[in-house]
Amino acid sequence: MAGRYTNFTEEDYRPRPNRKGKRRRTKELPSYDDAIGGMITSVDRGRYRTRLDTGVSVTGVRASHLRRTPLVPGDRVRLVGDTSGTEGTLARIVVLDDRKTILRRSADDSDDTERVIVANADQMVIVTAAADPAPSEGLIDRAIAAAFNAEIEPILAVTKLDLAPIDALRERFADTGVPIVACGFDDSGQPKTEELAERLHDRISVLLGHSGVGKSTLMNALVPEADRATGHVNQVTGRGRHTSSSALALPLPDGGWIIDTPGVRSFGLAHVDVDTVIAAFADLAPATAHCPRGCEHQADSPGCALDTWVANGRAGQGGSARLYSLRRLLDSLSTD
Repeated sequence: MAGRYTNFTEEDYRPRPNRKGKRRRTKELPSYDDAIGGMITSVDRGRYRTRLDTGVSVTGVRASHLRRTPLVPGDRVRLVGDTSGTEGTLARIVVLDDRKTILRRSADDSDDTERVIVANADQMVIVTAAADPAPSEGLIDRAIAAAFNAEIEPILAVTKLDLAPIDALRERFADTGVPIVACGFDDSGQPKTEELAERLHDRISVLLGHSGVGKSTLMNALVPEADRATGHVNQVTGRGRHTSSSALALPLPDGGWIIDTPGVRSFGLAHVDVDTVIAAFADLAPATAHCPRGCEHQADSPGCALDTWVANGRAGQGGSARLYSLRRLLDSLSTD
């Protein structure tokens, strides 16, 4: 046996031919030049309702090469197949266009798993009630930080002004640069939406807020055919119940889109770094340039310039409360 291959050289080697005589297949995708563009408006168990650029609404499913790609309301996609929109028909989503913006959240600050909520939004409308339930300033701060991270413009819309004045919220967020829009009721009991509607014109805006703050009522006023279910606040817990179970994008009567999201009770920021969180507090961020290197910006941090900044009134009347909120938020990110 040892002498069998004694005189074997590389010249004696001959590769074994491919018995099937076929080349290895490549995964080059078609160009899909004939695909029709559109925007996803809702998602339901693997079915994607999409408004085509032609104005027709169709239901689509993801092509096999997109099965691992999450699609959300606001996504621009391209479809082939049956795009007639006839009931019972399905188109096929074959292309996901590049996203201009991505709004993400995690379950909490310790959860590294990011969830994409909405794509391509220009604005985030943070809806809060003046009372019933009481404003969650922590959630507002978190939402502003998430908007800043996604490069989306935040707007604060205040509802239920018949129950409490807007003054406290105006004072708290006056120096943040975030527009504050009053959404009270008119003489007929309908929400006043003129100022907000003007800001939403020709933009893609996402509505976000606690359950029970009047988000669905506001949505129904902005888009009368929305027919979003409305709920009430539990008098024991002070919380609303989830009346909107999934995100839904609807066209505004005068141009633009509004994307309603389910009511949230928390907004995790595990995906947002500390510098981005600080930058979202526009009334406080400049002070950190005077802090020592490595400053953690807490009350016991040696030489932290935030305290002097607030004490000198540089952050406005709501500075102390805003600083407390920033430090609490930074602490949650550092300890989880």
